[in-house]
Amino acid sequence: MKALIVYAHPEPRSLNGSLKDLAVMTLEKAGHQVQVSDLYAMNWKAVADAADFGPSASNPLKVAPNSGRAFDTGTLTPDIVAEQQKLLWADAVVFQFPLWWYTMPAILKGWVDRVFTAQFAHGIGEFSDVRYGDRFGEGTLAGRRALLSVTVGGPESHYAERGINGPIDDVLFPMNHGILYFPGMAVLPPFVLYNADRTTDEDFEDIAKTWEQRLLTLESTEPIAFRRQNFGDYEIPSLNLKKGLEPAGRTGFGLHVRH
Repeated sequence: MKALIVYAHPEPRSLNGSLKDLAVMTLEKAGHQVQVSDLYAMNWKAVADAADFGPSASNPLKVAPNSGRAFDTGTLTPDIVAEQQKLLWADAVVFQFPLWWYTMPAILKGWVDRVFTAQFAHGIGEFSDVRYGDRFGEGTLAGRRALLSVTVGGPESHYAERGINGPIDDVLFPMNHGILYFPGMAVLPPFVLYNADRTTDEDFEDIAKTWEQRLLTLESTEPIAFRRQNFGDYEIPSLNLKKGLEPAGRTGFGLHVRH
């Protein structure tokens, strides 16, 4: 297996840094190939702008059309192209980051904004009365597995069904479903560490064992059963879930997971 780790934390000696290092060691020891995109070490440019799209960028700038044109013509900047090539190379992609303000750090969101261009991660496929593009279960990154490994400052009870922050699956839904599943990746249940700021060296021994097991089962873990867009569950082109398919008592994000 070929694994890409996209890592976003400014401190190499952090809990996130230790989890990244352990992931590299565990996967390589198991015979897998590993690449790491350490975004802070790379000084990754987090802002999508006209400079990403070459000298033919439009004025006024329209990001999606320009990113698609630049992808098609090979005029994206080399840093974007390199990350797209890593994604195409990988069989599995692990995202290692802390949950900051209920989402990923800005540098990682900037990686998504710049790397997931039109004609690469969106805007592809047939758009008609029966299909609405290759999205949500189909797309350029289909056949790859994705895993969010997330550290959370608060306790698990805060992210439970009745917790004040909402269920962790709902908090991560925009990332799991909207970023990873959208271009076709099979999304694995996340690896979440709570009370991250209170983790001790003794705690890490048990954490490491659990993390190693998740890494060694990347190829066999059952993905989240998100509904595929073009396979009968949704009306086209409204993309509303068809009547009668909603699980009893489920609303919101839970509607889009098969039960």
